[in-house]
Amino acid sequence: MLITDVRPWGGPTVDIEVRDGRIAALHPAGPGRTGAHDDEGSPQAPGGTVVEGRGRLALPAFSDVHVHLDSTRIGLPFRPHTAEPGVWNMMCNDRENWRDTPVPHAEIVAGTLERMVARGTTRVRSYAQVDVDCRLERFGSVLAAKERFAHAADVEIMAFPQAGLLREEGTVPLIEEALRQGATTVGGIDPCQLDRDPARHLDIVFGLAEKHGADVDIHLHEPGHLGIFSAELVFERTRALGMQGRVTLSHAYDLANVHPDATARLVEEMAELDVAWATVAPAVPGVQFDLARMSEAGIRVGLGEDGQRDYWSPYGNCDMLDRTWQLAFTHRLRRDQLIEHCAAIATMGGASILDRSVPRLTGSADRPGLRPGDRADLVLVDGETVTSAVMDRGRDRTVLHDGRVVADGLEVLRPGALRDSGPVPGAPGAEGERRGPQPSTLR
Repeated sequence: MLITDVRPWGGPTVDIEVRDGRIAALHPAGPGRTGAHDDEGSPQAPGGTVVEGRGRLALPAFSDVHVHLDSTRIGLPFRPHTAEPGVWNMMCNDRENWRDTPVPHAEIVAGTLERMVARGTTRVRSYAQVDVDCRLERFGSVLAAKERFAHAADVEIMAFPQAGLLREEGTVPLIEEALRQGATTVGGIDPCQLDRDPARHLDIVFGLAEKHGADVDIHLHEPGHLGIFSAELVFERTRALGMQGRVTLSHAYDLANVHPDATARLVEEMAELDVAWATVAPAVPGVQFDLARMSEAGIRVGLGEDGQRDYWSPYGNCDMLDRTWQLAFTHRLRRDQLIEHCAAIATMGGASILDRSVPRLTGSADRPGLRPGDRADLVLVDGETVTSAVMDRGRDRTVLHDGRVVADGLEVLRPGALRDSGPVPGAPGAEGERRGPQPSTLR
């Protein structure tokens, strides 16, 4: 494949040569490129697919490392928010309402993942609620969506005890069964505030992870020093079990809102143990983690959309470019380098959490993912600069996964819909050639 006339990270215009699912080379942009090499080493001879970039930006595809596909209401009629504040109250509101939909749950989940891919997300860590109410039903819907869109995205599933591990008898065996059936991460949540037995809660989480070779991701909404106490218990177990590089703290938005010395020690320990941080860019009062400092310290930082217009909140639209804007906005960033750093977090920062062989970001100026040898998971999007793309969130997008075009014009393509050669469907000169998905009941 040759992707013509694109600007990687907003830099000079090039043609990107793709072979075997990876970026093979970057060539000076020019006419007549069709994907193979002549004797001079330039891509001239016919035979490959041409994707017309039309001067768009080329970015690594997005990585959503914190999304609850199982609670989505994307595509359904809007409903007023009915939950009372607090994790337990919102969980109960979800539990009371999630079955009451005109569309089967599995189709809602699949439609949400489809919409995410269409907007440029090809790497996903999705939570799947497992409890005595839904048992493995919601997990099954996420697993089915993962299999349905395996050609377009890599989806990792977390078995997540949204209602806690200890409050309702029978939860732990269900979590373990989800791990047997394909979950690769085991979740925990607010060990002090929700289950009120942090040592036992975390012993169960890390014990299941050790037994099944799974990663760990801890939802941490706990405030200030209570949150730091829970985090320190997580660090103890990470060190004792040798799970460096396999643990993520999600949310943890109040851990920086304490004494600066305590925050500095926390950042140092996260870097030492390679404990990642996944944020959903919440608008919270007080001090937040310094994104540039986290990357400079060597901490893997990723971004996620959390819920998608669900029973927890009316926010979420499946667009990680929109959530990148939110990350920059809630951290009060104005400089182009720092806003572009948010885009790096939303793309390769998250990729480094899901795949530890992907190098972590080295600082706010690092722009990885578009060099020869990198995986050809890309999104082409209109915009003058990366910052302007974050501000404008254009809709002219083409999405590649493993070197194949999987979405164009905000529509996911069926497997095999792209021709072996010629412009991608929907590009200029290819009118009438577009082959999108079958009409969805969710549109």
